[in-house]
Amino acid sequence: MSVARTAWLIARKDLRIEWKSRVITNQVVPFAGVTMVIFGFALDANTDVLELVAPGLVWLATMFSLLLLVQRNFSVEADDGALDAMRVAGVDARGIFFGKVIGLALQLLVLEVLLLFAAVVLYGETIRLDGAVLLVTTMISATCGLAAVGTLYGGLAAGSKGRETLLPLLTLPAVAPVLIGATRAVESALGTGVAELSDGWQWVSLLTVFAVAFGVGGSLAFGPLIDE
Repeated sequence: MSVARTAWLIARKDLRIEWKSRVITNQVVPFAGVTMVIFGFALDANTDVLELVAPGLVWLATMFSLLLLVQRNFSVEADDGALDAMRVAGVDARGIFFGKVIGLALQLLVLEVLLLFAAVVLYGETIRLDGAVLLVTTMISATCGLAAVGTLYGGLAAGSKGRETLLPLLTLPAVAPVLIGATRAVESALGTGVAELSDGWQWVSLLTVFAVAFGVGGSLAFGPLIDE
């Protein structure tokens, strides 16, 4: 079976599991929403500050939610030995990796749209039409990078006894460039502060390189990591 076919089947399987379990709607989305509200209370003294830092808060909430999604994703595989069974059956590890990246990325994209809407409602943020292309491109490139990192380190931590604490320690430092780049690019797309629209494309380039690097590196390292 080709890598693309395997990736499609794995992604479809993961999405069907999440759709039936409703974990993302019953747990992850409420958690992200509460996080945004808490940020709002913490910075309530100055509405101008809220509008200024809204892009960063959206990506912080996304990163925290990423940890929940990755832990959920791999706990399903680890509990019943499905990941080991796929490897014993000779399923290509690259297909497993890319399938989980696709499934995770789609869930993150839905979450990011909801968080962006929450920023508009809670923080008074405005979305500019002339920055729509930059905003969409930023979300796609940043999400691919987050999904690749989360899948790689999720597979590494899946077989560990302390995976609940190991995953944040591995993932959060690795996704720091995504947090910085995505925040700056979204600031440019929304016209926050003195950010110019043209400045955002430089950060998109950084996010794209990051996503490609972790995508290629993760596909090569994922098999040996989960075999160990």
